[in-house]
Amino acid sequence: MADPRNTDAPDGYVPHLGESRQYLRDIILGVNDGLVSTFLLVAGVVGGGLTATQVLLTGIAGAVAGMVSMGTGEYIATKSQEEVFAAEMALEVEHLEHHREHERAELHEMFGEMGLEGEELATLVRIIDGNDDVMLGVMAGLEFGVVDTERRSPWLAAFTSSFLFLLGAAPSVIPFAVIDDTWIALVVAAVLSGTALFFVGVGKTVMTKTNPFVSGVENLLIGLVGGAISFGVGTIVGEMIG
Repeated sequence: MADPRNTDAPDGYVPHLGESRQYLRDIILGVNDGLVSTFLLVAGVVGGGLTATQVLLTGIAGAVAGMVSMGTGEYIATKSQEEVFAAEMALEVEHLEHHREHERAELHEMFGEMGLEGEELATLVRIIDGNDDVMLGVMAGLEFGVVDTERRSPWLAAFTSSFLFLLGAAPSVIPFAVIDDTWIALVVAAVLSGTALFFVGVGKTVMTKTNPFVSGVENLLIGLVGGAISFGVGTIVGEMIG
């Protein structure tokens, strides 16, 4: 019989992503948003007739604004989420102190919905109920859907998303810094951004375990279709106000 205390992974065992899993959203959202939104921005203003210098200034302004917006938005959202969770856990402590019987009944109900019943259910609830820290941890996971390893640092979430946004914006901005012809620069930006979008789509499948080609093409098409729409709108508006 295997020793339950042995945590060494057996042969063929595929490990989980680990504690970086909760930042996957920030990683994908940051770089993808930088790639897509900045390319859409430069495509729109090129369609509107701006010069390469004007497009470059617009792209830089959009990249910096997006970086700051992304970072502050993630910080506030993540911090608010953590504050809500802290308030809920403080309330849970009060519930355990003053309404223990009700909390015990909730445990019975939640584990019962998972399929446990009879003596097994009663024994499990009694064991958990015998330790306040365990009870709080179980209630946090079952009632609020939060476990410590999935919680996110507001500062790390903000830095990750904002830095990667800026990185994603670079392929759409750099061509206009080195190429005077806006149309050539736009084509180069489209190629660089499209390539990056494809590989971001492929790269995320290392974690999502989905089809790399399909994911890459899907990501690429989102950027290209969005760019075409933005270019068209920019062209129409440019003609209207030109």
